Amino acid sequence: MERSWTAGVRGQPPAVRVLLVNQFGVNTGFYLLVPYLAVHMTGDLGLSAALTGVVLGARNLSQQGLFLIGGSAADRLGARNVIIAGCGLRAAGFGLFAFGDTLPVLLGAAVLSGVAGALFNPAVRAYIAVEAPDRAEAFALFNVFAQAGALCGPLLGALLLAVDFRAAAVAAAAVFAVLTVVQALVLPARAAAPAATTVLGDWRACLADRRFLAFTLALSGMFALQNQLYLVLPLAAREATGTAGSTALLFLVGTVTTLLLQVRLTRYFARSASRYRSIALGLAVMGTGFLAPALLPGLPAVLAAVVCLELGVMIAQPFVYELIGVFGGERRSGTYFGMFYLVSGVVAAVSTALIGWAGAGGAVLCAAIGLACAAATALLGGGAPAPRASLEPKEG
Repeated sequence: MERSWTAGVRGQPPAVRVLLVNQFGVNTGFYLLVPYLAVHMTGDLGLSAALTGVVLGARNLSQQGLFLIGGSAADRLGARNVIIAGCGLRAAGFGLFAFGDTLPVLLGAAVLSGVAGALFNPAVRAYIAVEAPDRAEAFALFNVFAQAGALCGPLLGALLLAVDFRAAAVAAAAVFAVLTVVQALVLPARAAAPAATTVLGDWRACLADRRFLAFTLALSGMFALQNQLYLVLPLAAREATGTAGSTALLFLVGTVTTLLLQVRLTRYFARSASRYRSIALGLAVMGTGFLAPALLPGLPAVLAAVVCLELGVMIAQPFVYELIGVFGGERRSGTYFGMFYLVSGVVAAVSTALIGWAGAGGAVLCAAIGLACAAATALLGGGAPAPRASLEPKEG
């Protein structure tokens, strides 16, 4: 009889259980505030759309551009220390959003918030990749907790905005302050693996790992397609219904699908298929789903695309994270996660710009990206060995 996902949580080491709860808190705090920032800055503070874009862009750039630094810091300083520092910086950044009303303060808040994400995102994943005995299942559970937080955050934010924006921002900062204290008190310390080279040496080793770079480029399509929850699919839903409010339904459907199926799918594919074939299938499902709104008008087709997108992510993502840990080994796991996020973020940004430029043909381009990346992943996996049972340090 298959274990429930709650039994799966109980079966994880204490450190992983702490990080699952941490990720729920991270997404709750993030989505409690960030979706409402643009409305606050343009409506309450009277900033122009251009200046609002600069502030939001600063947050995104400081996060995406520093992922490699955060990953290397996790390898050198220990993932626990970097996670705590990231949560503390995020609390400070969101606190500034609560009380700042000038452009310099808002930019400072945005940069602090972005740097925080660049620190704890690769560090958390590197910690799980080394600590969890069953990394694929741990990352599946990680996605469940993340999605639950992404569902609770906007709902809580909407309630607090009925008071005012400051209440929402203070609550978000408080969530990260609590997470900072909890990690400091409860998360077990893990000594960083002895460094064989300098930080630059680690980066060179990572860049010289051609198989990892090919894997990263192939999987960047996963991020490019996920980003369409904010571009292609909301636009298609609005065109189908005539109201922007239909976007909320897309996120609700996607979140519920993940909560119901993520752990079951990961367990099934862990038993029945190779990692690369599972990832390739996930990418193909993601891409194929975009053919529904491209060929059939109406909200049901858009919702079908959302379900396919989430199914594909659920199939692929846990094994993607598992393999990144295998590529990096215990010594460079953070660096490899940081490099993966950096390269994928750049490729996804370029892809999203091209998809937006394609206009009505954006959904077809999304389908092509998914299928092309699926084919590349399948070719890359030909003859690839199964993931190692434990993470041995890799020399580079």
